[in-house]
Amino acid sequence: MSVSTRGNFWYREGGSHRTVTLLAGIQLGARVTRDEAWKLANHWVAAWNAHDLELILTHYEEDVELTSPVAAQLLGRPDGKVAGKANLRAYFQRGLTAYPELHFHLEDVLWGVNSVVLCYLNQKGTRTAEFMELSATGKVARVVANYSA
Repeated sequence: MSVSTRGNFWYREGGSHRTVTLLAGIQLGARVTRDEAWKLANHWVAAWNAHDLELILTHYEEDVELTSPVAAQLLGRPDGKVAGKANLRAYFQRGLTAYPELHFHLEDVLWGVNSVVLCYLNQKGTRTAEFMELSATGKVARVVANYSA
């Protein structure tokens, strides 16, 4: 087993487990810094580009709420809502299966009070922006995805 770090992210390789601590030290009501926002964004994109479902899910709270037009399409839900980490896992797995060529290219990151917005191009060249509200632990509690087409 090896342990390495990049910024605020800790990786433990070996076996079937990986852990990551996101934005350690951010407290509810605290403004996210530029460096914290970019570290979160880069790690999130890398996890998706690796198609590593377990690593992707480390970014999210157990009671996460997601709203996305892609969720509406893939799940047949007009409201596009996914609630809870178990349902998020199933949705993300379905997405990774439906889009085996899935790849994100990070273009920009915006940050605020307990939130970030990740702006990226997906594998189809579609401009995408995801608003992510962070919990007191620095994990994503709520996400709203928006697409240009």
